[in-house]
Amino acid sequence: MSIALIRKGLGDNLGTIRGLRVAETIPDQVNPPVAVISLQTVEYDGALRGGLTTYSFMVTVVVGRISERTAQRTLDAYISPGTGSIKTAIESERSLGGSAFDCRVEGMSNVGSVTIGDITYLAADFTVTVYGN
Repeated sequence: MSIALIRKGLGDNLGTIRGLRVAETIPDQVNPPVAVISLQTVEYDGALRGGLTTYSFMVTVVVGRISERTAQRTLDAYISPGTGSIKTAIESERSLGGSAFDCRVEGMSNVGSVTIGDITYLAADFTVTVYGN
């Protein structure tokens, strides 16, 4: 199971959201709205003979400057279940292009600000669990 292929699968699924940029690796700078995919943890040997590896990814969605009026509405749309949401996009093709058995968005947390350079942005973190071999 290739972590790079899992990232690509997550990125491809997120890329179905109109106007959302995707960074499959942590970028030097951001151009919102952008979803940044980062690996958090890996659990090995979840089944007999090492047959299941569980990956936990964090997808941080940065929507715009915290002072922008539209930033909160944009973030609300990404959080709310349904068309255009992060959850719906990620789970739209759960094998991530054949790189996983399954994936699911476990939850959203940490709505708040993130400062990159000298700019403060509104952002939220989505926890994604990917099951592979």
